[in-house]
Amino acid sequence: MRGGVRACRKTWGYRVAVAIDLPAARRLAFTIVLGQAGVTLIAALVGWLLAGRGAALSALLGGGIATVASFAMVAVAFRQSAAVSPARLLATFFGGEILKLVVVVVLFVAVLHWLHPAPLALLVTFGVTFIVYWLALGLALPARLPMRPLRGAQG
Repeated sequence: MRGGVRACRKTWGYRVAVAIDLPAARRLAFTIVLGQAGVTLIAALVGWLLAGRGAALSALLGGGIATVASFAMVAVAFRQSAAVSPARLLATFFGGEILKLVVVVVLFVAVLHWLHPAPLALLVTFGVTFIVYWLALGLALPARLPMRPLRGAQG
């Protein structure tokens, strides 16, 4: 098992996910949030060394927005137990994603309105934390299923 997803043997050349180990997936999600927080601190240190206190604070704010939003999503998405129906579990994940978007928008508006950070440090650190998020997911989850060509596609 890798990243909380158990895959059965290859069926007709495809790996098929048959179950999700929710506790392992929850641990992975919270580990990713901790990784985002760590990258935020590293980016703030680099910003401080290269451009001073303002860049460091802006990097902390940008990474903090991404980390808080990811934490909100994980907290909502994984509050259900594995015993609930798949439809309800999916609904909580969608709810978590909606909350994540709302948190990002609200925090960006608040930070830009009241704190006036250095835009480059803020946005770069925000972006880097989401790159960490996708890299961690890509490395932790099993290999992707091969893509079937679309009907009529030449290849």
